[in-house]
Amino acid sequence: MTIETTQRRIARQGGAVRAAGLVLGGSLLIAAAAQVSVGWPVPMSLQTLAVLVVGMSLGARLGALAVVAYLAEGAMGLPVFANGMSAPALAGPTAGFLFGFVGMAYLAGLAADMGLARRLVPAALCAAAISLLLYGPGLAWPALVMGKTLPELWGGWMAPFLLGDAIKAVLAAMIVCGGSALLGRLRG
Repeated sequence: MTIETTQRRIARQGGAVRAAGLVLGGSLLIAAAAQVSVGWPVPMSLQTLAVLVVGMSLGARLGALAVVAYLAEGAMGLPVFANGMSAPALAGPTAGFLFGFVGMAYLAGLAADMGLARRLVPAALCAAAISLLLYGPGLAWPALVMGKTLPELWGGWMAPFLLGDAIKAVLAAMIVCGGSALLGRLRG
């Protein structure tokens, strides 16, 4: 079974309860990955890897809902964001990235739903392009709210993360494509 049919398969095999479980599981995976982080004020973490994997695995709608659940968990005070942060992070220097994760998961899921995540190279290219798009909301927040300049944004919010984001995009594609291939072999 291919990735792009995930939402249809979930609807047939358990409906809303199963979908809710997958959304919760996706949010918990992102929360766990966020705790593997270094740096401040913009930590380098495994959140983007987890968001890409969740989006490509669950599809556009459920992937985005998993990130919304993750944000809601943080808003309720749970320490799910990088460095054990909770609600204050939703107004801090990384808020643009946190809210941008919803779009990131949706686009990764959309790529999977369209069949672009079936093979490693197209999946990795899609994941890398989507990772670059995350810098839009991620950089807009500190520019608009904190008054950061372009050199500050480049030096503190973007340049240090580009190589890591490229590596995480390839890893996400490998995880999803490998997992899909393994499930296909196990099923038949």
